[in-house]
Amino acid sequence: MLQELSIKDFAIIPALELSFEPEMTVLTGETGAGKSIIIDAVGLLTGGRSSLDFIREGTDKAVLQGLFSFAENDPVIDALNEFGIDLDEHQLLISREIHRNGRNVIRVNGTMVNATILREIGRNLVDIHGQNEHQELMKVERHETLLDQYAYKELQPVFANYSESYSQFKKLAKMYRQRQMDEQAFAQRLDMLTFQVRELQEANLVAGEEDSLNAEYQELSNFQDVLEALSTAHDALAGDWDGNGLEVVSKSVDAMEDIEELGPRYKELTETVRGAYYDLQEVASEILSVRDGMEFDAERLQEVTERLNLIRTLESKYGATVADILEYQAKVEAELAEMGGEGLDTDALKEQVMLVQDQTKKLAGQLTGIRKEAALKLADAIHVQLRDLYMDKAVFTVNFQNTEKLQETGQDEVEFYIQTNPGEASKPLAKIASGGELSRMMLAMKTIFAQGQGVTSIIFDEVDTGVSGRVAQAIANKISMIAKFSQVLTITHLPQVAAIANQHLYIEKNVVDGRTITTVEPLTGEARVDELARMLSGDQLTDAARENARDLLSKAK
Repeated sequence: MLQELSIKDFAIIPALELSFEPEMTVLTGETGAGKSIIIDAVGLLTGGRSSLDFIREGTDKAVLQGLFSFAENDPVIDALNEFGIDLDEHQLLISREIHRNGRNVIRVNGTMVNATILREIGRNLVDIHGQNEHQELMKVERHETLLDQYAYKELQPVFANYSESYSQFKKLAKMYRQRQMDEQAFAQRLDMLTFQVRELQEANLVAGEEDSLNAEYQELSNFQDVLEALSTAHDALAGDWDGNGLEVVSKSVDAMEDIEELGPRYKELTETVRGAYYDLQEVASEILSVRDGMEFDAERLQEVTERLNLIRTLESKYGATVADILEYQAKVEAELAEMGGEGLDTDALKEQVMLVQDQTKKLAGQLTGIRKEAALKLADAIHVQLRDLYMDKAVFTVNFQNTEKLQETGQDEVEFYIQTNPGEASKPLAKIASGGELSRMMLAMKTIFAQGQGVTSIIFDEVDTGVSGRVAQAIANKISMIAKFSQVLTITHLPQVAAIANQHLYIEKNVVDGRTITTVEPLTGEARVDELARMLSGDQLTDAARENARDLLSKAK
Protein backbone atom coordinates (compact mmCIF):
# COMPACT_ATOMS: atom_id res chain seq x y z
CA MET A 1 0.00 0.00 0.00
CA LEU A 2 0.98 3.63 -0.45
CA GLN A 3 1.84 4.99 3.00
CA GLU A 4 3.41 8.38 2.34
CA LEU A 5 3.53 10.73 -0.63
CA SER A 6 5.81 13.75 -0.88
CA ILE A 7 5.42 16.28 -3.71
CA LYS A 8 7.59 19.33 -4.36
CA ASP A 9 7.33 21.85 -7.20
CA PHE A 10 5.02 19.58 -9.20
CA ALA A 11 2.49 21.36 -11.48
CA ILE A 12 0.58 23.75 -9.19
CA ILE A 13 1.73 22.02 -5.98
CA PRO A 14 4.70 23.82 -4.36
CA ALA A 15 5.02 21.34 -1.50
CA LEU A 16 2.78 18.61 -0.13
CA GLU A 17 3.13 15.76 2.34
CA LEU A 18 0.34 13.15 2.50
CA SER A 19 -0.19 10.05 4.62
CA PHE A 20 -2.62 7.38 3.44
CA GLU A 21 -4.51 4.83 5.48
CA PRO A 22 -5.19 1.19 4.56
CA GLU A 23 -8.39 0.23 2.76
CA MET A 24 -10.16 3.22 1.17
CA THR A 25 -9.18 6.88 0.77
CA VAL A 26 -11.37 9.31 -1.14
CA LEU A 27 -10.21 12.57 -2.75
CA THR A 28 -12.86 15.22 -3.39
CA GLY A 29 -12.87 18.85 -4.43
CA GLU A 30 -13.97 21.17 -7.20
CA THR A 31 -13.14 20.32 -10.80
CA GLY A 32 -9.65 21.61 -11.62
CA ALA A 33 -8.56 21.77 -7.98
CA GLY A 34 -5.70 19.35 -8.60
CA LYS A 35 -7.05 15.93 -7.62
CA SER A 36 -5.75 14.32 -10.80
CA ILE A 37 -2.37 15.97 -10.29
CA ILE A 38 -1.91 13.88 -7.17
CA ILE A 39 -2.80 10.77 -9.15
CA ASP A 40 -0.31 11.85 -11.83
CA ALA A 41 2.37 12.04 -9.15
CA VAL A 42 1.63 8.48 -8.03
CA GLY A 43 1.65 7.40 -11.66
CA LEU A 44 5.12 8.86 -12.20
CA LEU A 45 6.40 7.08 -9.09
CA THR A 46 5.28 3.78 -10.61
CA GLY A 47 6.79 4.26 -14.07
CA GLY A 48 4.57 6.79 -15.82
CA ARG A 49 5.93 8.93 -18.65
CA SER A 50 7.45 12.20 -17.45
CA SER A 51 7.11 15.64 -19.01
CA LEU A 52 8.72 19.01 -18.43
CA ASP A 53 5.17 20.37 -18.10
CA PHE A 54 5.02 18.71 -14.67
CA ILE A 55 7.71 21.07 -13.29
CA ARG A 56 6.26 24.02 -11.41
CA GLU A 57 6.75 27.33 -13.18
CA GLY A 58 9.86 29.14 -11.94
CA THR A 59 11.63 26.06 -10.55
CA ASP A 60 14.36 23.84 -11.96
CA LYS A 61 13.00 20.44 -11.01
CA ALA A 62 10.04 18.54 -9.57
CA VAL A 63 10.72 16.03 -6.79
CA LEU A 64 8.40 13.15 -5.93
CA GLN A 65 8.75 10.52 -3.20
CA GLY A 66 6.51 7.63 -2.26
CA LEU A 67 6.79 5.12 0.56
CA PHE A 68 5.10 1.79 -0.15
CA SER A 69 4.68 -1.26 2.07
CA PHE A 70 3.99 -4.81 0.93
CA ALA A 71 3.36 -8.29 2.35
CA GLU A 72 5.94 -11.09 2.67
CA ASN A 73 4.66 -12.95 -0.40
CA ASP A 74 3.99 -9.89 -2.56
CA PRO A 75 4.87 -10.31 -6.29
CA VAL A 76 6.85 -7.06 -6.15
CA ILE A 77 9.56 -8.96 -4.22
CA ASP A 78 10.38 -11.01 -7.32
CA ALA A 79 10.76 -7.83 -9.36
CA LEU A 80 13.03 -6.26 -6.73
CA ASN A 81 15.21 -9.38 -6.59
CA GLU A 82 15.40 -9.51 -10.38
CA PHE A 83 16.80 -5.99 -10.56
CA GLY A 84 19.09 -6.35 -7.53
CA ILE A 85 17.24 -3.88 -5.30
CA ASP A 86 17.63 -4.32 -1.54
CA LEU A 87 14.56 -5.10 0.53
CA ASP A 88 14.04 -2.90 3.56
CA GLU A 89 11.65 -4.64 5.96
CA HIS A 90 8.93 -4.89 3.31
CA GLN A 91 9.05 -1.19 2.53
CA LEU A 92 9.85 0.51 -0.73
CA LEU A 93 10.99 4.12 -1.01
CA ILE A 94 10.72 5.43 -4.56
CA SER A 95 11.99 8.88 -5.50
CA ARG A 96 11.89 10.62 -8.86
CA GLU A 97 13.35 13.94 -9.92
CA ILE A 98 12.31 15.60 -13.18
CA HIS A 99 14.84 18.26 -14.20
CA ARG A 100 14.13 21.07 -16.58
CA ASN A 101 17.21 20.08 -18.61
CA GLY A 102 15.49 16.78 -19.40
CA ARG A 103 17.37 14.64 -16.89
CA ASN A 104 15.38 12.06 -14.92
CA VAL A 105 16.77 10.64 -11.67
CA ILE A 106 14.94 7.61 -10.28
CA ARG A 107 15.87 5.70 -7.13
CA VAL A 108 14.24 2.63 -5.57
CA ASN A 109 15.44 1.98 -2.00
CA GLY A 110 18.49 4.05 -2.85
CA THR A 111 19.35 2.13 -6.04
CA MET A 112 19.30 4.14 -9.26
CA VAL A 113 17.07 2.61 -11.95
CA ASN A 114 15.69 3.66 -15.31
CA ALA A 115 12.04 4.25 -16.18
CA THR A 116 11.63 0.79 -17.72
CA ILE A 117 12.67 -0.96 -14.50
CA LEU A 118 10.49 1.40 -12.45
CA ARG A 119 7.55 0.50 -14.68
CA GLU A 120 8.13 -3.22 -14.08
CA ILE A 121 8.20 -2.64 -10.33
CA GLY A 122 5.30 -0.20 -10.38
CA ARG A 123 2.94 -2.57 -12.17
CA ASN A 124 2.92 -4.66 -8.98
CA LEU A 125 2.30 -1.63 -6.77
CA VAL A 126 -0.45 0.51 -8.28
CA ASP A 127 -3.24 -0.06 -10.78
CA ILE A 128 -4.65 3.27 -12.03
CA HIS A 129 -8.07 3.38 -13.66
CA GLY A 130 -9.10 6.57 -15.39
CA GLN A 131 -12.56 7.75 -16.38
CA ASN A 132 -12.17 6.76 -20.01
CA GLU A 133 -9.44 4.15 -19.84
CA HIS A 134 -10.10 1.05 -17.83
CA GLN A 135 -6.70 -0.35 -18.71
CA GLU A 136 -6.50 -4.12 -18.99
CA LEU A 137 -10.23 -4.67 -18.45
CA MET A 138 -10.99 -2.70 -21.58
CA LYS A 139 -8.11 -4.08 -23.66
CA VAL A 140 -9.15 -7.17 -25.61
CA GLU A 141 -5.59 -8.45 -25.65
CA ARG A 142 -5.66 -8.55 -21.83
CA HIS A 143 -8.86 -10.59 -21.50
CA GLU A 144 -7.10 -13.93 -21.82
CA THR A 145 -4.58 -12.87 -19.18
CA LEU A 146 -7.40 -11.97 -16.77
CA LEU A 147 -9.14 -15.28 -17.39
CA ASP A 148 -5.87 -17.13 -16.83
CA GLN A 149 -5.38 -15.23 -13.62
CA TYR A 150 -8.83 -16.32 -12.46
CA ALA A 151 -7.98 -19.97 -13.28
CA TYR A 152 -4.34 -19.78 -12.14
CA LYS A 153 -4.27 -22.83 -9.84
CA GLU A 154 -5.80 -25.17 -12.40
CA LEU A 155 -4.00 -23.65 -15.37
CA GLN A 156 -0.44 -23.23 -14.14
CA PRO A 157 0.78 -26.88 -14.15
CA VAL A 158 -0.45 -27.44 -17.71
CA PHE A 159 0.78 -24.04 -18.84
CA ALA A 160 4.31 -24.80 -17.59
CA ASN A 161 4.40 -27.97 -19.72
CA TYR A 162 2.91 -26.11 -22.69
CA SER A 163 5.52 -23.32 -22.49
CA GLU A 164 8.36 -25.83 -22.54
CA SER A 165 6.85 -27.76 -25.45
CA TYR A 166 6.04 -24.57 -27.38
CA SER A 167 9.59 -23.30 -26.96
CA GLN A 168 10.96 -26.59 -28.35
CA PHE A 169 8.51 -26.47 -31.25
CA LYS A 170 9.51 -22.89 -32.17
CA LYS A 171 13.18 -23.81 -32.10
CA LEU A 172 12.74 -26.90 -34.29
CA ALA A 173 10.38 -25.11 -36.68
CA LYS A 174 12.93 -22.32 -37.14
CA MET A 175 15.64 -24.85 -37.92
CA TYR A 176 13.40 -26.60 -40.43
CA ARG A 177 12.48 -23.33 -42.17
CA GLN A 178 16.14 -22.41 -42.44
CA ARG A 179 16.89 -25.73 -44.08
CA GLN A 180 14.02 -25.34 -46.49
CA MET A 181 15.13 -21.84 -47.47
CA ASP A 182 18.60 -22.92 -48.54
CA GLU A 183 19.27 -26.64 -48.35
CA GLN A 184 22.67 -26.38 -50.04
CA ALA A 185 23.89 -23.52 -47.83
CA PHE A 186 22.68 -25.40 -44.79
CA ALA A 187 24.54 -28.54 -45.84
CA GLN A 188 27.72 -26.58 -46.51
CA ARG A 189 27.48 -24.85 -43.16
CA LEU A 190 26.79 -28.16 -41.45
CA ASP A 191 29.83 -29.79 -43.14
CA MET A 192 32.08 -26.89 -42.17
CA LEU A 193 30.89 -26.87 -38.56
CA THR A 194 31.22 -30.64 -38.33
CA PHE A 195 34.81 -30.46 -39.61
CA GLN A 196 35.72 -27.60 -37.29
CA VAL A 197 34.20 -29.24 -34.23
CA ARG A 198 35.93 -32.53 -35.00
CA GLU A 199 39.29 -30.81 -35.57
CA LEU A 200 39.02 -28.83 -32.35
CA GLN A 201 37.79 -31.75 -30.28
CA GLU A 202 40.62 -33.97 -31.56
CA ALA A 203 43.11 -31.25 -30.66
CA ASN A 204 41.81 -31.44 -27.07
CA LEU A 205 43.28 -28.06 -26.18
CA VAL A 206 43.72 -27.08 -22.55
CA ALA A 207 43.72 -23.47 -21.36
CA GLY A 208 47.25 -22.33 -20.47
CA GLU A 209 49.08 -25.28 -22.05
CA GLU A 210 50.80 -23.14 -24.68
CA ASP A 211 52.85 -21.31 -22.03
CA SER A 212 53.98 -24.53 -20.35
CA LEU A 213 54.82 -26.10 -23.72
CA ASN A 214 56.89 -23.08 -24.75
CA ALA A 215 58.85 -23.27 -21.52
CA GLU A 216 59.48 -26.99 -21.99
CA TYR A 217 60.45 -26.44 -25.63
CA GLN A 218 63.01 -23.81 -24.65
CA GLU A 219 64.63 -26.19 -22.20
CA LEU A 220 64.66 -29.22 -24.53
CA SER A 221 65.82 -27.37 -27.63
CA ASN A 222 68.69 -25.71 -25.75
CA PHE A 223 69.80 -28.85 -23.88
CA GLN A 224 73.48 -28.74 -24.95
CA ASP A 225 73.86 -25.04 -24.20
CA VAL A 226 72.32 -25.49 -20.75
CA LEU A 227 74.53 -28.50 -20.01
CA GLU A 228 77.70 -26.63 -21.02
CA ALA A 229 76.73 -23.57 -19.02
CA LEU A 230 76.10 -25.67 -15.88
CA SER A 231 79.44 -27.49 -16.30
CA THR A 232 81.34 -24.23 -16.79
CA ALA A 233 79.67 -22.66 -13.76
CA HIS A 234 80.41 -25.68 -11.54
CA ASP A 235 84.04 -25.95 -12.69
CA ALA A 236 84.61 -22.27 -12.05
CA LEU A 237 83.29 -22.61 -8.51
CA ALA A 238 84.52 -26.07 -7.48
CA GLY A 239 86.36 -27.66 -10.40
CA ASP A 240 89.34 -29.97 -10.04
CA TRP A 241 91.98 -27.30 -10.57
CA ASP A 242 94.06 -24.99 -8.44
CA GLY A 243 92.57 -21.57 -7.85
CA ASN A 244 88.88 -22.39 -8.37
CA GLY A 245 86.32 -19.99 -7.01
CA LEU A 246 85.81 -21.74 -3.68
CA GLU A 247 89.56 -22.00 -3.02
CA VAL A 248 90.00 -18.29 -3.69
CA VAL A 249 87.12 -17.37 -1.35
CA SER A 250 88.44 -19.88 1.24
CA LYS A 251 91.77 -18.05 1.31
CA SER A 252 89.88 -14.82 1.85
CA VAL A 253 88.01 -16.42 4.78
CA ASP A 254 91.28 -17.67 6.35
CA ALA A 255 92.86 -14.23 6.07
CA MET A 256 89.86 -12.46 7.62
CA GLU A 257 89.56 -14.96 10.45
CA ASP A 258 93.09 -14.03 11.56
CA ILE A 259 91.98 -10.45 12.28
CA GLU A 260 88.27 -10.79 13.13
CA GLU A 261 88.93 -10.42 16.88
CA LEU A 262 90.72 -7.12 16.42
CA GLY A 263 87.54 -5.14 16.11
CA PRO A 264 83.79 -5.29 15.37
CA ARG A 265 84.25 -4.00 11.84
CA TYR A 266 86.66 -6.83 10.97
CA LYS A 267 84.36 -9.38 12.58
CA GLU A 268 81.42 -8.17 10.46
CA LEU A 269 83.49 -8.41 7.25
CA THR A 270 84.69 -11.88 8.21
CA GLU A 271 81.10 -13.09 8.73
CA THR A 272 80.08 -11.69 5.35
CA VAL A 273 82.94 -13.42 3.52
CA ARG A 274 82.32 -16.68 5.42
CA GLY A 275 78.60 -16.56 4.52
CA ALA A 276 79.45 -16.00 0.85
CA TYR A 277 81.77 -19.06 0.97
CA TYR A 278 79.00 -21.27 2.37
CA ASP A 279 76.48 -19.92 -0.18
CA LEU A 280 78.89 -20.67 -3.04
CA GLN A 281 79.41 -24.18 -1.71
CA GLU A 282 75.63 -24.73 -1.74
CA VAL A 283 75.22 -23.26 -5.22
CA ALA A 284 78.04 -25.38 -6.61
CA SER A 285 76.48 -28.49 -5.15
CA GLU A 286 73.04 -27.63 -6.60
CA ILE A 287 74.50 -26.87 -10.05
CA LEU A 288 76.28 -30.26 -10.02
CA SER A 289 73.05 -32.01 -9.00
CA VAL A 290 71.06 -30.34 -11.79
CA ARG A 291 73.74 -31.09 -14.39
CA ASP A 292 74.08 -34.74 -13.41
CA GLY A 293 70.29 -35.16 -13.47
CA MET A 294 69.87 -33.83 -16.98
CA GLU A 295 68.96 -36.25 -19.73
CA PHE A 296 68.19 -35.28 -23.29
CA ASP A 297 64.80 -36.61 -24.54
CA ALA A 298 64.69 -36.20 -28.32
CA GLU A 299 61.30 -37.93 -28.55
CA ARG A 300 59.73 -35.50 -26.07
CA LEU A 301 61.23 -32.55 -27.96
CA GLN A 302 59.55 -33.84 -31.11
CA GLU A 303 56.19 -34.20 -29.30
CA VAL A 304 56.37 -30.67 -27.86
CA THR A 305 57.37 -29.22 -31.24
CA GLU A 306 54.46 -30.95 -33.00
CA ARG A 307 51.99 -29.85 -30.29
CA LEU A 308 53.10 -26.22 -30.57
CA ASN A 309 52.86 -26.36 -34.37
CA LEU A 310 49.30 -27.71 -34.05
CA ILE A 311 48.33 -24.92 -31.64
CA ARG A 312 49.79 -22.26 -33.95
CA THR A 313 47.93 -23.74 -36.92
CA LEU A 314 44.65 -23.64 -34.98
CA GLU A 315 45.40 -20.07 -33.82
CA SER A 316 45.76 -19.01 -37.44
CA LYS A 317 42.25 -20.40 -38.10
CA TYR A 318 40.20 -19.85 -35.00
CA GLY A 319 41.75 -17.33 -32.63
CA ALA A 320 44.84 -15.51 -31.43
CA THR A 321 45.20 -17.58 -28.25
CA VAL A 322 44.20 -20.98 -26.91
CA ALA A 323 41.52 -19.22 -24.82
CA ASP A 324 40.08 -17.65 -27.99
CA ILE A 325 40.08 -21.03 -29.74
CA LEU A 326 38.25 -22.70 -26.84
CA GLU A 327 35.65 -19.92 -26.86
CA TYR A 328 35.14 -20.39 -30.61
CA GLN A 329 34.90 -24.16 -30.12
CA ALA A 330 32.08 -23.76 -27.60
CA LYS A 331 30.26 -21.45 -30.02
CA VAL A 332 30.43 -23.78 -33.03
CA GLU A 333 29.55 -26.82 -30.92
CA ALA A 334 26.39 -25.00 -29.77
CA GLU A 335 25.50 -24.02 -33.34
CA LEU A 336 26.08 -27.56 -34.58
CA ALA A 337 23.86 -28.92 -31.81
CA GLU A 338 21.16 -26.40 -32.71
CA MET A 339 21.35 -27.48 -36.36
CA GLY A 340 20.49 -30.99 -35.32
CA GLY A 341 23.92 -32.56 -35.12
CA GLU A 342 25.69 -34.47 -37.82
CA GLY A 343 23.17 -37.21 -38.46
CA LEU A 344 19.79 -35.43 -38.48
CA ASP A 345 18.68 -34.90 -42.09
CA THR A 346 15.85 -32.67 -43.27
CA ASP A 347 13.22 -35.42 -43.35
CA ALA A 348 14.10 -36.54 -39.85
CA LEU A 349 13.92 -32.93 -38.67
CA LYS A 350 10.50 -32.52 -40.27
CA GLU A 351 9.25 -35.62 -38.45
CA GLN A 352 10.57 -34.22 -35.18
CA VAL A 353 8.83 -30.87 -35.82
CA MET A 354 5.51 -32.64 -36.47
CA LEU A 355 5.90 -34.78 -33.36
CA VAL A 356 6.56 -31.81 -31.08
CA GLN A 357 3.80 -29.80 -32.81
CA ASP A 358 1.25 -32.52 -32.10
CA GLN A 359 2.39 -32.69 -28.49
CA THR A 360 2.13 -28.90 -28.14
CA LYS A 361 -1.35 -28.82 -29.71
CA LYS A 362 -2.50 -31.48 -27.30
CA LEU A 363 -1.36 -29.34 -24.37
CA ALA A 364 -3.01 -26.28 -25.99
CA GLY A 365 -6.26 -28.24 -26.08
CA GLN A 366 -5.94 -28.90 -22.35
CA LEU A 367 -5.44 -25.16 -21.76
CA THR A 368 -8.60 -24.43 -23.78
CA GLY A 369 -10.59 -26.94 -21.73
CA ILE A 370 -9.46 -25.41 -18.44
CA ARG A 371 -10.16 -21.89 -19.69
CA LYS A 372 -13.67 -22.73 -20.88
CA GLU A 373 -14.54 -24.33 -17.57
CA ALA A 374 -13.15 -21.29 -15.73
CA ALA A 375 -15.04 -18.96 -18.08
CA LEU A 376 -18.36 -20.45 -16.97
CA LYS A 377 -17.47 -19.95 -13.32
CA LEU A 378 -16.30 -16.42 -14.02
CA ALA A 379 -19.55 -15.60 -15.82
CA ASP A 380 -21.53 -16.75 -12.77
CA ALA A 381 -19.34 -14.70 -10.43
CA ILE A 382 -19.65 -11.61 -12.65
CA HIS A 383 -23.42 -11.98 -12.74
CA VAL A 384 -23.56 -11.98 -8.93
CA GLN A 385 -21.57 -8.74 -8.87
CA LEU A 386 -23.65 -7.11 -11.60
CA ARG A 387 -26.84 -8.00 -9.75
CA ASP A 388 -25.56 -5.98 -6.78
CA LEU A 389 -24.93 -3.11 -9.19
CA TYR A 390 -28.50 -3.17 -10.58
CA MET A 391 -27.49 -4.87 -13.81
CA ASP A 392 -29.20 -8.15 -12.98
CA LYS A 393 -30.50 -8.49 -16.55
CA ALA A 394 -26.99 -8.32 -17.98
CA VAL A 395 -25.40 -11.52 -19.26
CA PHE A 396 -21.62 -11.81 -19.27
CA THR A 397 -19.93 -14.41 -21.49
CA VAL A 398 -16.43 -15.28 -22.60
CA ASN A 399 -16.04 -15.71 -26.34
CA PHE A 400 -13.42 -18.18 -27.63
CA GLN A 401 -11.82 -18.28 -31.06
CA ASN A 402 -9.35 -21.02 -32.01
CA THR A 403 -6.40 -19.55 -33.88
CA GLU A 404 -5.19 -22.91 -35.28
CA LYS A 405 -1.72 -21.38 -35.09
CA LEU A 406 0.23 -22.13 -31.93
CA GLN A 407 1.03 -19.06 -29.83
CA GLU A 408 2.85 -18.44 -26.56
CA THR A 409 -0.34 -18.89 -24.53
CA GLY A 410 -1.99 -21.62 -26.59
CA GLN A 411 -4.46 -21.47 -29.46
CA ASP A 412 -7.17 -19.34 -27.88
CA GLU A 413 -8.29 -15.81 -28.62
CA VAL A 414 -10.42 -14.73 -25.68
CA GLU A 415 -12.75 -11.74 -25.54
CA PHE A 416 -15.29 -10.71 -22.94
CA TYR A 417 -18.85 -10.12 -24.21
CA ILE A 418 -21.83 -8.57 -22.45
CA GLN A 419 -25.57 -8.47 -23.12
CA THR A 420 -26.80 -5.47 -21.14
CA ASN A 421 -30.53 -5.77 -21.93
CA PRO A 422 -32.78 -8.75 -22.70
CA GLY A 423 -33.44 -9.21 -26.39
CA GLU A 424 -30.30 -7.40 -27.46
CA ALA A 425 -27.33 -9.09 -29.01
CA SER A 426 -24.29 -9.85 -26.92
CA LYS A 427 -21.56 -7.32 -27.74
CA PRO A 428 -17.84 -7.05 -27.06
CA LEU A 429 -17.25 -5.54 -23.64
CA ALA A 430 -14.71 -3.09 -25.06
CA LYS A 431 -17.41 -1.56 -27.30
CA ILE A 432 -20.09 -0.88 -24.69
CA ALA A 433 -21.26 2.70 -25.21
CA SER A 434 -22.76 3.63 -21.83
CA GLY A 435 -20.25 5.13 -19.40
CA GLY A 436 -22.38 4.06 -16.45
CA GLU A 437 -22.56 0.46 -17.63
CA LEU A 438 -18.85 0.49 -18.36
CA SER A 439 -18.10 1.71 -14.83
CA ARG A 440 -20.26 -0.98 -13.24
CA MET A 441 -18.83 -3.70 -15.45
CA MET A 442 -15.31 -2.67 -14.53
CA LEU A 443 -16.11 -2.62 -10.82
CA ALA A 444 -17.74 -6.04 -10.99
CA MET A 445 -14.62 -7.49 -12.56
CA LYS A 446 -12.29 -5.59 -10.28
CA THR A 447 -14.15 -6.93 -7.24
CA ILE A 448 -13.50 -10.49 -8.43
CA PHE A 449 -9.95 -9.94 -9.61
CA ALA A 450 -8.74 -7.64 -6.82
CA GLN A 451 -7.87 -10.44 -4.39
CA GLY A 452 -5.68 -12.30 -6.85
CA GLN A 453 -4.08 -9.48 -8.83
CA GLY A 454 -1.25 -8.90 -6.40
CA VAL A 455 -1.48 -5.10 -6.74
CA THR A 456 -1.01 -3.30 -3.44
CA SER A 457 -2.97 -0.15 -4.40
CA ILE A 458 -5.79 0.57 -6.85
CA ILE A 459 -6.65 4.10 -7.95
CA PHE A 460 -10.04 5.00 -9.42
CA ASP A 461 -10.00 8.38 -11.15
CA GLU A 462 -13.67 9.39 -11.52
CA VAL A 463 -14.70 5.95 -12.77
CA ASP A 464 -18.17 6.52 -11.28
CA THR A 465 -19.11 9.18 -13.82
CA GLY A 466 -22.55 8.78 -15.34
CA VAL A 467 -24.31 7.10 -12.42
CA SER A 468 -26.42 8.32 -9.53
CA GLY A 469 -28.93 7.27 -6.91
CA ARG A 470 -29.05 3.61 -5.92
CA VAL A 471 -26.44 2.71 -8.55
CA ALA A 472 -24.07 5.22 -6.97
CA GLN A 473 -24.54 3.54 -3.59
CA ALA A 474 -23.96 0.13 -5.14
CA ILE A 475 -20.73 1.38 -6.72
CA ALA A 476 -19.65 2.73 -3.36
CA ASN A 477 -20.26 -0.68 -1.81
CA LYS A 478 -18.23 -2.41 -4.52
CA ILE A 479 -15.29 -0.04 -4.15
CA SER A 480 -15.41 -0.62 -0.41
CA MET A 481 -15.36 -4.38 -1.02
CA ILE A 482 -12.32 -4.05 -3.29
CA ALA A 483 -10.61 -2.10 -0.51
CA LYS A 484 -10.75 -5.23 1.67
CA PHE A 485 -8.12 -6.81 -0.60
CA SER A 486 -6.16 -3.81 -1.89
CA GLN A 487 -5.72 -0.24 -0.75
CA VAL A 488 -8.03 1.99 -2.82
CA LEU A 489 -7.61 5.68 -3.64
CA THR A 490 -10.68 7.17 -5.31
CA ILE A 491 -11.37 10.53 -6.93
CA THR A 492 -15.11 10.97 -6.96
CA HIS A 493 -17.97 13.45 -7.22
CA LEU A 494 -20.42 10.98 -5.68
CA PRO A 495 -21.24 11.61 -2.01
CA GLN A 496 -22.16 7.92 -1.59
CA VAL A 497 -18.61 6.89 -2.52
CA ALA A 498 -17.04 9.65 -0.42
CA ALA A 499 -19.04 8.68 2.64
CA ILE A 500 -17.96 5.05 2.65
CA ALA A 501 -14.22 5.81 2.66
CA ASN A 502 -12.01 5.29 5.71
CA GLN A 503 -10.09 8.49 4.93
CA HIS A 504 -11.37 11.67 3.27
CA LEU A 505 -8.97 14.18 1.70
CA TYR A 506 -10.27 17.51 0.39
CA ILE A 507 -8.35 19.07 -2.53
CA GLU A 508 -8.58 22.84 -2.93
CA LYS A 509 -7.02 25.37 -5.31
CA ASN A 510 -6.20 28.88 -4.11
CA VAL A 511 -4.26 31.92 -5.29
CA VAL A 512 -1.50 32.99 -2.88
CA ASP A 513 0.75 35.95 -3.69
CA GLY A 514 -0.39 35.81 -7.28
CA ARG A 515 0.45 32.12 -7.68
CA THR A 516 -2.05 29.26 -7.94
CA ILE A 517 -1.39 26.45 -5.45
CA THR A 518 -3.16 23.22 -4.54
CA THR A 519 -3.61 22.23 -0.91
CA VAL A 520 -4.92 19.05 0.70
CA GLU A 521 -6.87 18.90 3.95
CA PRO A 522 -7.92 15.68 5.75
CA LEU A 523 -11.62 15.96 6.63
CA THR A 524 -13.15 14.61 9.80
CA GLY A 525 -16.17 15.41 11.92
CA GLU A 526 -18.31 18.35 10.84
CA ALA A 527 -15.86 19.37 8.11
CA ARG A 528 -16.49 16.05 6.41
CA VAL A 529 -20.25 16.44 6.91
CA ASP A 530 -20.10 19.87 5.22
CA GLU A 531 -18.14 18.49 2.22
CA LEU A 532 -20.63 15.65 1.73
CA ALA A 533 -23.48 18.14 2.04
CA ARG A 534 -21.86 20.33 -0.62
CA MET A 535 -21.55 17.28 -2.90
CA LEU A 536 -25.25 16.56 -2.33
CA SER A 537 -26.68 20.04 -2.80
CA GLY A 538 -24.02 22.34 -4.28
CA ASP A 539 -22.49 25.45 -2.73
CA GLN A 540 -25.61 26.38 -0.74
CA LEU A 541 -25.30 24.26 2.41
CA THR A 542 -28.63 23.60 4.09
CA ASP A 543 -29.57 21.81 7.27
CA ALA A 544 -31.34 19.20 5.15
CA ALA A 545 -28.16 18.58 3.12
CA ARG A 546 -26.13 18.24 6.31
CA GLU A 547 -28.68 15.81 7.70
CA ASN A 548 -28.49 13.76 4.51
CA ALA A 549 -24.70 13.78 4.78
CA ARG A 550 -24.83 12.51 8.37
CA ASP A 551 -27.23 9.81 7.26
CA LEU A 552 -24.82 8.74 4.51
CA LEU A 553 -21.96 8.52 7.01
CA SER A 554 -24.09 6.56 9.43
CA LYS A 555 -25.08 4.06 6.77
CA ALA A 556 -21.47 3.79 5.61
CA LYS A 557 -20.35 2.80 9.09
